[in-house]
Amino acid sequence: MKHSDSEIIQEILRGGEHGYAILLQRYRARVFSLTLRIIGRREEAEEAAQDAFVRAFRALTSFEQRSQFSTWLYRITYNVALDYRSRLRKSQIPFQDDDNADIEDTRIPQDLRVEHEELREIVKDRIAELKPDHAVILTLFYLHDQSYEEISHILSLPLGTVKNRLYRARRILRSTVLQHYAIQETF
Repeated sequence: MKHSDSEIIQEILRGGEHGYAILLQRYRARVFSLTLRIIGRREEAEEAAQDAFVRAFRALTSFEQRSQFSTWLYRITYNVALDYRSRLRKSQIPFQDDDNADIEDTRIPQDLRVEHEELREIVKDRIAELKPDHAVILTLFYLHDQSYEEISHILSLPLGTVKNRLYRARRILRSTVLQHYAIQETF
């Protein structure tokens, strides 16, 4: 039986430790995906994801459940990833994206996976080329299924700014994907 995040959190707060593993398993890929989008380096993104979970679990008693657990966790993750990215820039380590962060989508029928993977790689590459603000907002909205309101909370931005950035990011992404296909057709 699959328990809700709320039920699992209540179990943890009553002293049950099994819930930690469930939440970690449930959100590991999403948290890593978000840290990778912000940081751009696999090793540091993995460290940041672990750090985000540690911070979230330590602060679980302060989670007031006014929002979804995922929104609260992504807010912590976002802040941790920004700290890591800032430290990377200060140490002057080159900023690069990692192509090995794929997360398999089992909802797609087998016969369509190859085409989907090709498009996914193109979109992922194009997202990596966007400004971090645009890449993060696209990742939260499309890959993590966060609402405008949840993104507003996670990024500490007004709702109108979130909508505006998402609109701009979509337009830029669409344009770059179409350019990719136009270039491919000329060869």
